[in-house]
Amino acid sequence: MKKLLFAVLACITVIPVMSQDVQYGRKVTDYTTGPKIGGYVIAKYALTDQDGQNKNNGLSQRLFRVYLDGTILNDFKYRVQIQANNASFHMKDYFVEWAHWKEFSVKVGQYKRAFLFENPYNPWDVGFGDYSQITKVFSGMGDYCGEASSNGGRDQGIQIQGDLFPMSGDGHRLIHYQLQMMNGQGINAADANSTKDFIGTLQVQPIKDLYIGAFGWIGDYNGTKEVASTKYNVTVDRNRWALAAKYEHNSWSARAEYVNSKGHKISEYDPTNGSFTGAGKADGWYAAVGVPVNDWFKVYAKYDVYRSQASSETMKSMYCIAPNFQIHKNLMLQLQYNLVDNKPTSSKWNELWAEVYFRF
Repeated sequence: MKKLLFAVLACITVIPVMSQDVQYGRKVTDYTTGPKIGGYVIAKYALTDQDGQNKNNGLSQRLFRVYLDGTILNDFKYRVQIQANNASFHMKDYFVEWAHWKEFSVKVGQYKRAFLFENPYNPWDVGFGDYSQITKVFSGMGDYCGEASSNGGRDQGIQIQGDLFPMSGDGHRLIHYQLQMMNGQGINAADANSTKDFIGTLQVQPIKDLYIGAFGWIGDYNGTKEVASTKYNVTVDRNRWALAAKYEHNSWSARAEYVNSKGHKISEYDPTNGSFTGAGKADGWYAAVGVPVNDWFKVYAKYDVYRSQASSETMKSMYCIAPNFQIHKNLMLQLQYNLVDNKPTSSKWNELWAEVYFRF
């Protein structure tokens, strides 16, 4: 199946169909927009009463991003985005997308994986001080298998996507699809083997702003485990599926997602006998709602579960409430309280976050 999908994508040749008014050639400089430059900063203050975690209390720079985007020859969109987290600085996105038709577009570069509704959300729009547990561990943000947290749910590859079947009345599109062929190693990293990750989603919008989606991911990840100063190259499967729904309309928000994952963690590899510990499976889910009080005040609540071995004994649950105060398009204040129940360690603790968002 992988080889067949690889062959189909590898053979895709797109010939842009341009308007008669558009001229093209190596000396043409017209027919562009931008580049638009912008960015945003999120500052965070955290408190927790979790045992042994006092060092995490205090101020931190959650993230600082700067982006540049625009279009060339009307149909080609591009973006470059960089990020800093305290002392860490790295490339986040770079891509060009041919988007002449709503029904079919092609993107090449580094960008978000098409897995889960929440993954492509901008941090401004998530509604909480962080992404849900399943988004962080199953979409490439500090991935379950061992991929680095700096990847931010991104990878390098090629994508086709489109929106099909405009509906009468408001004209919203009934079907959205995405299919990606990715390296599988995350951002700013070359492919580590001859295989590729295939990620896809099919979404139905029965009424405007209500999406019901199914997601799939077939691939693997190559990493290393060091034992007694010896490094072992380890490959683990990454086979996942998810079902989800979301609704965003007139400032009201609701979304729920479930993920099932099969494949071990790099850390579970035992070099003494070449086998893995653990169940080789994990899952999780969350449900979130956002209720607008007025034009600048909105309250979010969430129930968030992650089970590292797909069992009740490995369940980590979070109960969250997050008031958002967006007093300007470019300025937002956010509070969040979390009650965390971690069954593997039989412990519970409280967290309080305060974050300031501003952009330019």
